[in-house]
Amino acid sequence: MSSLPQQTVRRRRVFYIPGYDPIHPRRYRELYRKEGAEQAEISGYAIELHGKRGKKRYGWSVRGEMEDATVDAEFDVLVWSDIVRDSMERGIVGTYLLLFRTAWVYIASGALGRLMRLRKGPVIAALYPVGFLLVQLVIALLLAWGLGTLLATYVHPWLFWAGLIVVPFALEWFRRKDNKFFAYYLMHDYAYSARYRGAEPPELETRMAKFTAEIADALKTDVDEVLVVGHSSGAHLAVSVLADLIRLGYVPANGPTLSFLSLGQVVPMVSFLPDAKRLRRDLAYLCTRNELTWVDVTAPGDGCAFALCDPVAVSGVAPEEGKRWPLILSAAFTQTLSPERWKAMRWRFFRLHFQYLCAFDLPGDYDYFRITAGPLTLSERFEDRPPSPSLIDTPASKYTSTAA
Repeated sequence: MSSLPQQTVRRRRVFYIPGYDPIHPRRYRELYRKEGAEQAEISGYAIELHGKRGKKRYGWSVRGEMEDATVDAEFDVLVWSDIVRDSMERGIVGTYLLLFRTAWVYIASGALGRLMRLRKGPVIAALYPVGFLLVQLVIALLLAWGLGTLLATYVHPWLFWAGLIVVPFALEWFRRKDNKFFAYYLMHDYAYSARYRGAEPPELETRMAKFTAEIADALKTDVDEVLVVGHSSGAHLAVSVLADLIRLGYVPANGPTLSFLSLGQVVPMVSFLPDAKRLRRDLAYLCTRNELTWVDVTAPGDGCAFALCDPVAVSGVAPEEGKRWPLILSAAFTQTLSPERWKAMRWRFFRLHFQYLCAFDLPGDYDYFRITAGPLTLSERFEDRPPSPSLIDTPASKYTSTAA
């Protein structure tokens, strides 16, 4: 990387688009507070965080003092957790129906096999809730068989089928423990993407239009950079939001620098589906635009993300000429986390999926807090940075058609 330029950012707006998450967005403020303080201590800079008051959007303010500069950043979480919660209100029977429907969409379309060839980790993560929910059902039926056998043996043979009464209670016990198992949560996550075979649900399209309008308003202010951060499935939402923003002419020629940071993306889980035409169109469009800088950060140690996969190229929509983005970078967990920390976190898959938003005890080029509260734009920070050498850019999707 070339030597870094002087301070060009004094004020920044950051819009964070979370993934499929039903939890209140305050968790992201507290995560930033805790992890930012730890990273500041490790890296020798200062971060001061304050809550916002009197605003409809949930967010916080940050003052960063680093690299011989002071920067003020305003964070807004673009909330869709209410949509997520509504989509999860299916109950036990409804969740099992979603299981079979979602599995059918991915298997019958051929997407599952192609995703497996691309990266096995996130596909195994997708199969986990299917497998574990089926295990729960088998355990419930075994308990029913055991109870029925006891009743038939010691009370009356006709009471064998009465053992089935235990099934709903056993399944409800598993559902209540899902904060440890995450099977219901993940099942609803993948089912939501597969609900319209990759097309965005109408309620999400409406919310994304509001996101576009909010970012457009920020581009009219006197900040130096507007940074959009999309994490996990929030990354593919950000792709469409930003594509709409540019298409509609909302990016002023002399306005703030527009930047896009995608983290732990799972774009192929959606873009490989038959009716994901809107997303594929937006990927093909956004990758050529000079109105923004797009940097995509993943890590092979994150088993829930399509690590180092160029989401445009693997989706089969990269143009023959003119492709500029994204710049694919690795957060390289095995190098940026000490052996002790890596050993402690290695099998905590969901925690690792959020590591991009957290502190590294052996930080490298990627530092979430320097990017969001430091004095350089995303483009300047990674100027002349080559993509990570293990980049995967071979087209793998069976479906490449785009919306008209």
